[in-house]
Amino acid sequence: MFTGIDEVDWASLRHAYGSAEDVPGLLRGLASGDPAERETALDGMYGALHHQGDVYDSTLACVPFLLALVASGEIADRSGIVELLVSIGAEDTGRESGVESGLGARVRVGVRAGAEVFVRLTGDADPSVRRAAPEALVRFLDEPARVLGLLRERCVLERDDRVLHALTESLGLFVRRHPRHAAGALELLTAQSAAPYDPGLRLAALGQLADCAPDRLPPDLVTVAVGLLGERSARRAGRRSGADCPHSDTLVTRLGRLRPSDEQGSQLLRTLHRGLGDRLDERTALLKGQLTSPDAVDRCNAVWMSAGLFREWRADWAEPVALVGAQLGAKEDRLRDAAVSVLEDLFGLAAPAADDLAALVASRPDLWVRRRERGAPTLGGPLKALARSGDCRATPVLAEVLAAPVVPDDLGQVIGHLGTGAAPLAPALRRRLGEVVPDAPGTFERAVPLLSALTALGDAEAVPEVLRLLRGLPMGVLSRDAVVESAVRALGAFGDAAASEVIPVLRDLLGTECAAVAAEALWSVEGNASAVLPVLIGELADGRPRRRAAAGALARLGPEAGPALPGLRRLVRTEDLRERVSAACAVWRISGEGELAAPVLRTAWTENPSTRRTITACLAALGPAGAPLHDLLHTELAARRRHLASPSGGYGSRDVLDDERLVRACGEVLGGG
Repeated sequence: MFTGIDEVDWASLRHAYGSAEDVPGLLRGLASGDPAERETALDGMYGALHHQGDVYDSTLACVPFLLALVASGEIADRSGIVELLVSIGAEDTGRESGVESGLGARVRVGVRAGAEVFVRLTGDADPSVRRAAPEALVRFLDEPARVLGLLRERCVLERDDRVLHALTESLGLFVRRHPRHAAGALELLTAQSAAPYDPGLRLAALGQLADCAPDRLPPDLVTVAVGLLGERSARRAGRRSGADCPHSDTLVTRLGRLRPSDEQGSQLLRTLHRGLGDRLDERTALLKGQLTSPDAVDRCNAVWMSAGLFREWRADWAEPVALVGAQLGAKEDRLRDAAVSVLEDLFGLAAPAADDLAALVASRPDLWVRRRERGAPTLGGPLKALARSGDCRATPVLAEVLAAPVVPDDLGQVIGHLGTGAAPLAPALRRRLGEVVPDAPGTFERAVPLLSALTALGDAEAVPEVLRLLRGLPMGVLSRDAVVESAVRALGAFGDAAASEVIPVLRDLLGTECAAVAAEALWSVEGNASAVLPVLIGELADGRPRRRAAAGALARLGPEAGPALPGLRRLVRTEDLRERVSAACAVWRISGEGELAAPVLRTAWTENPSTRRTITACLAALGPAGAPLHDLLHTELAARRRHLASPSGGYGSRDVLDDERLVRACGEVLGGG
């Protein structure tokens, strides 16, 4: 297996962490008789030689040895090595790495050179190897007719349920990779989707057909799929969770523990949902069927499935969200925790589940705060979800949490979502802000959420506490500027309350790194353009780090910011897209020069969806003058996919909130126009 390994100059090769001289030890570890050592070695291969999907010259050098390892029947856990080869040989390897140009292609050639190994592995004695081999066969053997013949043969001979599912998935992959040879594979999938095949296998085949041949799906797909799900649940035997495996704490085992207890069922439904794409009526009906299943594991899979659906698509989700909320009363902790996790990230969309959230919060005070071994506690998921949904039943509970000796650092971040319903919390928030020691460790974590909450409430009575904090902040602390900016924004939001005390403090900050934010706040409090214009124009100068903030502040001044137009016009041509957007918005609002600004904003809207809320706010301020870009808003409102939805399936925790705010803002602009 390791013939020639010592002849490779590993020290001259590189991987993610530098010299590859440790790679021979990792390769030998894969062949160890100790399961923990094999697992650690595989973890090391992913971490060093395939870090975040990249490949390196040492990855290429490893391919022959990896192929030799999987070809040997003398070692265990070869399925993991096959999966590693599939991953490093996939078409998108090295897509964003800084490694040598063409290295990904050379790695793929190296893996393809060993394709005959995967042919033999389809009939291996180890079921886990047989399960991993079909995908490798489809990806790396460049003989479509032979590949299809092998898959067909294995479908007839195979008796292991999990291997059969892998074969079905590989048939779908074959159709997508070899459309001119797809007819035979589609016939196999169509046959597998009907009786007398096992319900799980039928679901797997339906998922593949939904993705590559939707015309072959039954007309009553949802009814069929929900029925098959019920049949499968009734037959399914209990399986041990990966969390019970007594292995070391490697990346591979940590990922295993994150898998659902019924990983196969989760994959089946995920594939079907993905294949249905934007057929939201069918996907919603399917999800409702899953969420009302008598089987708790099926419902748990459905809850996790719903998260991606809610985050990617715009629709009326009230009924499915209510069904997710219904899981909060389940006896199974895993199901309840999954539902809480999903509802936390829905913000206002979680309102249909508010009754269930409120009931859980009322019955489980132990869930109000999540305590950690290290660091400050955080707000518990059920209470956070209830507050983020805007439900005022969270207010008295938050008051109790605020009265405790130690307050979660993130409590202030949820209060703004309650709107005026959080007003009773203002005195406690002021008291807590007054307890923050400006020069103590953790000031940022404690002060910024409280300042954010008081800003959202517009609590002008907090001016003394905010000024005390500002005056006490020590110089030279890395987080100081962030705290100052939050405090200054709060003072700006309070308006002219205690202006005689606030104005001198803000003027003192005009000569600091927070000049742009201080100038904007001073304008809000004092309304004197001559006091802030020189500062903001200076912030636009080349090399200044806060040009975008300065442009945003100048936009608020409107025509009174006319002297800043030369600097703003230069900024419109900068390389930084966000700076261009801020400058273009300012130019348009100050001078009405839509002919300069509109093309910049139109391009940014398409190239970077995260700028759309900024652009929409600009159009709202412009009123009818922004009409040249109103077509973008009409198109946005007609779109079904959320503007920040990622093609790769990744999401941010605030993506739903940001998208709902964008949709609402677009409607308000057009409605007001």
